[in-house]
Parts: sequence; C-alpha cells; structure tokens
Amino acid sequence: MPNKRDYYEILGVSKNATDAEIKKAYRQAALKYHPDKNPGDKQSEEKFKEAAEAYDVLSNKDKRARYDQFGHEGLSGAGYSGFGNMDDIFSHFGDIFSSFGFGGFSGFGSSGQESRGRRVNRGTNLRVKVKLNLQEIAKGAEKKIKVVKYIECDSCHGTGAQKGTSLKTCTTCNGRGNVTKVTNTFLGQMQTTTVCPSCGGEGKIIAEKCNVCYGNGIVKGDDIITINIPAGVSEGMQLSLTGKGNAAARGGVPGDLIIAIEEIPHTLLKRDGTNLLYEHYISFPEASLGTYIEVPTVDAKARIKIEPGTQSGKILRLKGKGLPDINGYGNGDILVNINVWTPQNLSKEEKEIIEKLAASNNFKPNPTGSDRSFFERMREYFH
Repeated sequence: MPNKRDYYEILGVSKNATDAEIKKAYRQAALKYHPDKNPGDKQSEEKFKEAAEAYDVLSNKDKRARYDQFGHEGLSGAGYSGFGNMDDIFSHFGDIFSSFGFGGFSGFGSSGQESRGRRVNRGTNLRVKVKLNLQEIAKGAEKKIKVVKYIECDSCHGTGAQKGTSLKTCTTCNGRGNVTKVTNTFLGQMQTTTVCPSCGGEGKIIAEKCNVCYGNGIVKGDDIITINIPAGVSEGMQLSLTGKGNAAARGGVPGDLIIAIEEIPHTLLKRDGTNLLYEHYISFPEASLGTYIEVPTVDAKARIKIEPGTQSGKILRLKGKGLPDINGYGNGDILVNINVWTPQNLSKEEKEIIEKLAASNNFKPNPTGSDRSFFERMREYFH
C-alpha cells in the first residue's frame, strides 16, 4: 500500500489524546482545508480528505486500537480503505460540519447538503465602511446606513413564481433535491447520490416565473440598516451583522453585513491603543515658575498643574481619561508630553536678561538630574 502519514501527526495530537481533543483537532483541520474555503485548491482537498480519514480511525475505538498496534497495515488487513470522495466524508461527518456556518457546503461538486437533501441558497455577504470620530469610539455609537443590495421581491415574496401561481414539487426527485443512482458492478451494487438535474437541488419547479424578478425571487433595492457599534473599536476592526447582507434567491438564507471601522483622526489627541497622547508646549518662565494648563479630553477639558522646575519631556498622566477597552478591561489614560519652548528671535533686552541668568548656577544643566528625569519618565509611561 502507498506510504501514508501518521494519523496523529495529521491532526497534530499526541498518541494519548482524548476523544474530545481528537474531535477538536479534526474540526480545526476540516475548517482550514474545507473545499468551500479553498475552491479549486487540490492540495487543500487532499489534506481535507487526509484529516477525515485520520479522524475516522482515531475516533473509533476498535480502529484506533488496530492502528496503534499494527499501523496502516493493520487497517488494510481489516478491509479499511478510507474515503473515496467528498460525498462520503460529508455524509459520514455531517454533524461535525453543521456548525461551521458555510451556508450549505454547496461549493464543491455534489457534496454536503446537496447530496443529503434539498439545496438551500445563501445570499452573498456585503461589506461597508463606517467612519467614527473619537467621541463615538469612546462612547459607542448607533449608525443608520443606507445599503443598496438584493432584497426579497415584493411581487412573489421571494418564491420566484408569478403572482397567483405556486411552486410545483419536482417530479424527478420528488422534492428531495437529489437523485440516487444504483449501478451493478463486479463488487456488487454501488449507490451514488447527486444533485437533481431538473430542479438544481431545490426540490421545487417554477411553472411560471415572476415577471418582476424573472424567477430569482430577489431584486435590487435600498435598505436602511441600524448598526450599534460598541465602545472601544479601532481602525481596521470588522463587525458582522448576521442576515443583513444580500437576500438569497428563492427564499434562501441571507448573507451577512460586514462593517469595517475607520477612525477619523482627532486634531489634538493621538491614539495609542486605549491611551491618548497629547503634546503641550510651555514657555521657559512657566517651566521654571510652574503654571496651570488645559488638556483636551474626549468630551471636555481638564486643568492640570505644572510644577516649578518641570523639565522638557516630562510626561503627565490623566488616569482613566483614555479610551475604553472593547473587552471591558477598563479605560486607558491620557499621556501629556510637556515640551519647553525655546524662543528663537530674542530682542536686545531679552538677550541681556538671559545672559545674566546664564551666569547663575541654577541655570546650568544638571546631567545627573536629567538622566534621573528620563528614567522617571519612562517608568511613568510604561507603568
């Protein structure tokens, strides 16, 4: 038999893994390599089949015992041949795939729900951008947006049938959405199930198409959607509204609305995670004598004291005045970076005054003090 990879290695679990760990590992692998997520990717298809075979063996007590004792040869001797196609996998592990949310697994031939029952159409997702200012990010916001999308046809109420007519049960599949064919081979009878060619898997036939939507059950239209955006969102973050995307053909499941967040930069405050950074300049006399300054916050102003002898680069913290954490872990801070402004154009009298001050020891730099101030500022910033 051809060389096969170790089943434990395929799922990324140890040989002592519990049933729950094996199932979890398989769900992750199946989601990663699912054909709906990797259309046309043959390598992902093979890995999908490989993971299914590994799970089929390791989740079965008897098969796992034979495999642990004899390896792949032990399974071959017991007549195990794995899965022939995707239909086998979906029909065998349908309960595991049911919570993945792929909307019917209809993107891979006749696999998934199409082989087990009527096909359910799914509408496509929509993506919109919503711009928020700092106040809206801090408080949360309710936005009403107008979206152009596919909506249910009012004339036929989404059925696709002309008003006054009804859908008929498909006579080819008797409403099941699939047809089963039995073939006699030298190994015995083989049964295959495929999508019904007459109704396309829907189980119903439109006798007379709606003259508004032409049998699709959907038309282009406008929809006003209310979006409640939580406090603390950030640039690039995406929110999802289930069922607010495009309507699906003939009464299927609508897609989702994806909201991409864009931040409108604040004129004074710069965002750094949940913290807000603010640069403030004071004069040399203010730095020497001390003063009070006003610092902008999200929705007001705060008055803070500048102590006498404040050095340029001093960072002051307004605790809890920053932005909320979206996961509810409290608010960040406002960090005020104090810069001492050095005048560039001095008058003759100003130069004379400063020259006199420069002769004083109090106006000479103190490197030790400066170094200590730097480390203090770093501690303040990071703690």
